[in-house]
This record gives sequence, C-alpha cells and structure tokens, in this order.
Amino acid sequence: MLTDQLTRATRQLAESLALPPREARLEAQVLFAHALGVNRAWLIGHDRDTLTPEQTAAIETLLKRRLAGEPVAYLLGEREFYGRPFRVTPDVLIPRPDTELLVELALERLPQDAHLNVLDIGVGSGVVAISLALERPRCRVTGVDLSAGALRVARANAETLGADVEFLAGDVFDALGGRRFHLIVSNPPYIAAADPHLTRGDLRFEPPQALASGGDGLDLIRRLVSEAPAHLEAGGWLLLEHGWDQAAAVRALLAEAGFGEPFSGRDLAGHERVSGAAFPS
Repeated sequence: MLTDQLTRATRQLAESLALPPREARLEAQVLFAHALGVNRAWLIGHDRDTLTPEQTAAIETLLKRRLAGEPVAYLLGEREFYGRPFRVTPDVLIPRPDTELLVELALERLPQDAHLNVLDIGVGSGVVAISLALERPRCRVTGVDLSAGALRVARANAETLGADVEFLAGDVFDALGGRRFHLIVSNPPYIAAADPHLTRGDLRFEPPQALASGGDGLDLIRRLVSEAPAHLEAGGWLLLEHGWDQAAAVRALLAEAGFGEPFSGRDLAGHERVSGAAFPS
C-alpha cells in the first residue's frame, strides 16, 4: 500500500540523511507526489492504494538519488523564491530564503514609479533580477553571468514568468562597457575555498564556481567593491549578500573604497547577511 511505502521511505530518509522525522516525512511526500504527478493532498486521500510497478519504479528512482544526497530542488527541477516558482538545474545555485533579504533591501531603494537602471552580477537562475523586474516593471534590469548554463536557466525563468530582463554573458563588469546603474546587487560566491561545508550536504552538488571565492571567501566581493564605482550613477547603491560572519569585513571594504556609511541587513534568523552602501557623487 502507498502508506507503507511512504513510511518506509520516511525511515530511510531520516536514517541516511539524519533528517528529523517531520522533515523526512515531508521530503518523502514531496518526492512521491512528484514521481506520481499528483499533489500531497492526493497522497493522503489515496493512502491505501496499491501502486503499479511503473509508479513504484519512478518513486524508487527519485528516492535512490535523494538518499545519495542529491538536493530535492534538483530532483524536482524547481524551487520557490519570493512567492514564485523558478526552474533550477545543477548549473545554478539552489535559491535560498536568505537571498530574499537582498531583494527586499533592493526594493526599498527602487521607488514604485521610478525608471532606474538595475544590475545583478552573477545572475544564476535569475531569481533576484527577475524578482526585481516583476516588482518594479518600470526599471530596466540587466543580469550578468559567466556561465552559459546559468544564463539558459535564467532566460527560461524570465520567459516563463513574463519578466523583462536583459541577460549578458561576461565576467563581472567586463560585458558592460561604460554603462552605469542606479543600483547594483549581487549574491556572489563567498565561501572560503577550504571550508569543509563544501563537501557536505547540498553544496556537494551545486556549481563550485558559484560557491567559493579565495582563501577567505571575499575575493570576488573585493573585486565588486573596487570596480562598482565606475558603473554606478552618482549616489547609486551597491548591495552584496555574504556569509553570516562576513558583514564587518564587507562594511570595511566598502568604507575603504569610498562608499558612504555602509550598513548591514539582518535575515529572519538575526544574522547580518546583506551589506551595502551608496557611492557619493
């Protein structure tokens, strides 16, 4: 019966991935629903059904991959961000709730009726650029990424969600010439290259070039801070996501580069996860 298979899968997930029972149950339901092409409510209403061999095989294929540690988002091919579904593949980072703070702080600096130029460096799946474009449709939003695979995913997400975003291939500011922006945002790689977390959990399956940046994780942030002034309008803002323990270092980099009064915003857990400042005219 379906309920017996769900119970067995829940136990396997809890034991193999050290998940709390409730989280393991939820993952099992999500995987079963995806494999069967139904929703979780259907599973509850059909818990005494007997599955066909084909249905069981589809479930077992997904479950085996998850037990090997593959992230649920990659198995489903989708993750919600800022209330919208985004396609994700192993070419891009899995969108995380922490990054919604970057969007919220950016929106605070983009008046509803403003026609401003916005740049997202390291666009990945496009969640930040697309969210900003949809929330502020009068702004001109540009997204840049070095990865052709990431740009394919971002363009597909923009088309699906109806977002008007210009996507460019390039390394940081290299593809932009002398263009300037009123707001530059980035969720860059910020993990130290030797950090043991890179070999654990979901991070093992995510693109390494989007995760690590030098010995202290700040190499790309240093480049962004030093090069951004040449691409900011007078009084334009630079907002950067970073690690939970890097806020003071990022604020110091901003101050040294001539930005005025750097600040840091806290996520729902109370950690300083986004820092930024305006560049004086």
